[in-house]
Amino acid sequence: MSGAEIKEVPLPRQRHHTLFFLEVIRDFSPVFLDTEVDMSGVLTHRAAARETDGARFSVSSYVLRAAGRVLAKHPDANAAVRGGPRRPTVAHYPFVNGKLALDRVLDGRRVVLGTVVPNLQDAELSAIQAHVDRVRDGDPELLPEFEGIRQLHRLPWLEGRRRFRQAADSLSLRPHLTGTFAVTSLGHRAVDSFHSVGGTTTTFGVGRILERPVVRDGSVVVAPVVRLSLSFDHRVIDGAEAADVLTEVKEALEGV
Repeated sequence: MSGAEIKEVPLPRQRHHTLFFLEVIRDFSPVFLDTEVDMSGVLTHRAAARETDGARFSVSSYVLRAAGRVLAKHPDANAAVRGGPRRPTVAHYPFVNGKLALDRVLDGRRVVLGTVVPNLQDAELSAIQAHVDRVRDGDPELLPEFEGIRQLHRLPWLEGRRRFRQAADSLSLRPHLTGTFAVTSLGHRAVDSFHSVGGTTTTFGVGRILERPVVRDGSVVVAPVVRLSLSFDHRVIDGAEAADVLTEVKEALEGV
């Protein structure tokens, strides 16, 4: 390739929102936990729903429902912080909104888009899946959820950056833009586990489901297992409460 011309071009505008987001989360102090979840109950429930009602539930929808109910019992983990080390402020929310990261194509370029599923503290699985289906299958060029992102892409860099930061700094807007917690999944590919910071106090990462050895009633058997990670912002909660949250989500999934 000697003599080949190297071109430098501006970063595609479709990635502006991702860069603005990454700049905002530099304020976070993330710590990472993970566990393994026996998904036998989830897979049995999912198969039965498909057989009896034709319903197709995603693993992410089960995680959203479980985490929503758990976080409703942990108000300090269902919170957000703003400000530097001198005068930080924290907001606690009377509802639980979950952001789900989606792999979509917007304006011809593959990007990550997030949709916020509201009121997960009492949402039923069918309602969660209906929201996910609508956004996953809809056109991101037309869906109202992504109008703000489309507007950012049309703005000059500095103005888009300023508006994104302004919205992210609002503790009243933040749960409706990024959720009070986040879920991101790469389980559709050969990814066993990963950790992500979703711009929220807690972010759950979902890997693929694999047959693994587990112990039941003193015997080793093979079961479908997923590795579930939790990233938490240490400014807001400590490891003990984060461990409680992760354990309770694991128990909720295994109890389906």
